[in-house]
Amino acid sequence: MPVLLDRRDDGVAVLTFDDPQRRNAMTAAMGEELTARAGALSRDPSLRAVVITGSPPAFSAGGDLDMLEDLARRAREGGFDATATMRAFYAGFLALRDLPVPVLAAVNGHAIGAGLCVALAADLRIVASEAKVGLNFSRLGLHPGMGATWFLPRLLGPERAAAWLYTGALSDGETAAAQGLALEAVPAEAVLTRTLALAEEVAAASPVVIRQLKRTLSASQEVDLPTALETEAAAQAVSYGTEDLDEGLRAAREKRAPRFPGR
Repeated sequence: MPVLLDRRDDGVAVLTFDDPQRRNAMTAAMGEELTARAGALSRDPSLRAVVITGSPPAFSAGGDLDMLEDLARRAREGGFDATATMRAFYAGFLALRDLPVPVLAAVNGHAIGAGLCVALAADLRIVASEAKVGLNFSRLGLHPGMGATWFLPRLLGPERAAAWLYTGALSDGETAAAQGLALEAVPAEAVLTRTLALAEEVAAASPVVIRQLKRTLSASQEVDLPTALETEAAAQAVSYGTEDLDEGLRAAREKRAPRFPGR
């Protein structure tokens, strides 16, 4: 299968792009498999966090070149809706955005073009210091896709994002993290371990709150402060009726780690 799933006892799921011979190049079949995996995980109430990574040596080298050449040929021949095809292709990989829990990208190797966009779609990113990352669309003669022009300005700011997109240049992971692309950069062999440790911290928090917070943060950049305050007040009202809050307050009084039931 092009996407592997590993379930852990702590509520963390690991999804792995698994086509190492082609550096996990993105295909329609991989997108379909990722959509199916994400859909099944979304229906699991015990899920607390998801980690997405790639089989070494890469996270993802981006769109499959054979697929891109075929799309270009069909577009030139006419009678082919390239817009609809690309929207369907995006949807397969961006299904990660629909997961109800935080998604963490363990960028353990090169992440190029659309492959980097999948990492940008995650909530948190840890990147290999030595990895090459960038959005090289313009150097292929292809307009950026997969949400590149939406994700990147929100992470790097408009001017730096424009420079990345206009030039199509690649950066190493350490430089990219320093510019705001990732939470931190660590050696490649430590990326998955560090990301799983962070996922465990997320999984240890209240599942009720984390799922609420995922929705709140997703909407926060599109709303004004009064709307955000109304959303927070409504979410806290839900918290007051949960066993998670009872356990959190009890644990605080007893000076111990909470054991949240998730309800």
